Amino acid sequence: MAVKFTAYIYNKVSARLLALLVPAAVCLAASAQTDAQLSQYYELPNFYNPAATGTTDFLKLRADARLQWLGVDNAPQTFTVAADMPFKFIGKRFGTGLVMQQESYGLYKHLDVAAQLSYKLKLFKGELSIGVQPGFVNQSFKGTDVFIPDQDDYHQGTDDAIPQQDISGNAFDLAAGLFYTHRLFWLGVSGRHLTQPSIRLNAESGEDTNEKNYEFPLRRTLYFMAGSNIPIKNTLFELQPSALVRSDFTFTSWEATLRCRYNKFISAGVGYRWKDAVYAVVAAEIKGFYIGFTYDYPTGAIVRATSGSYEIMAGYQLKLDFSERNRHRHKSVRIM
Repeated sequence: MAVKFTAYIYNKVSARLLALLVPAAVCLAASAQTDAQLSQYYELPNFYNPAATGTTDFLKLRADARLQWLGVDNAPQTFTVAADMPFKFIGKRFGTGLVMQQESYGLYKHLDVAAQLSYKLKLFKGELSIGVQPGFVNQSFKGTDVFIPDQDDYHQGTDDAIPQQDISGNAFDLAAGLFYTHRLFWLGVSGRHLTQPSIRLNAESGEDTNEKNYEFPLRRTLYFMAGSNIPIKNTLFELQPSALVRSDFTFTSWEATLRCRYNKFISAGVGYRWKDAVYAVVAAEIKGFYIGFTYDYPTGAIVRATSGSYEIMAGYQLKLDFSERNRHRHKSVRIM
């Protein structure tokens, strides 16, 4: 039977705290399933859209760590790594990338690893990119650490929907998208978990003769992203608005961010995630290095149990040379 997604069954937590966490946990599960929720989404567009790879002439590396609901035991923790770069093949421009996400929440752990490939073509004074992303997902549940308080009104110790052993499983996953870049703006639409994989979770020991069939489904999720750089005339400042919309066709959420960058060096801004949080962001870029920090302040009932969420991102980018010059350079006979 299917595992009921009760992410609020935490190890040794009080029933009072569970009552606070249930609405937030249900909202989190419905809104994005296992996809990372990143406040600095604009720095990792290729995590959500494989077509966003190779959109510049840089090799880009990004790593992000997010601690959700600080102060709440076993709250979600997410670590994300992404890399992408452009390349040319038979005179055509392509992009390639790798993404990895590891997330833990309560007794669940999720791992997502994928490769990315995109093809570029010129369109309306900009560039349209078409991308695809094959990968695999792993889901695990530490059933040996399940703890149900006495006199629990929702579950019993013999509830078959709650595994009493460590279980895990893998499944193939697929994503695809379109991404358009222009001198003035960028935007993209993508779909993740297009195959809508259902991960069958089995006992990790393989010794359970009474093994039950547990499954963890991943919903198809649609993403839309957009942003722009707007220079402020006669200054070194520029405004950088951006937005992200996600929907699994049952629940839809959105967030918008407005940043101001000075001299392509330091930036600061604010954002709002619908029915979830407001957040502040500061970042700096110097000689190819990037460091960014965000603080999310919840707007829902979970604020009674946490001081907020924190996210830090670090990265580096290296300029690549795709020019034809010097490809057939020869030494002068005068110095041979």
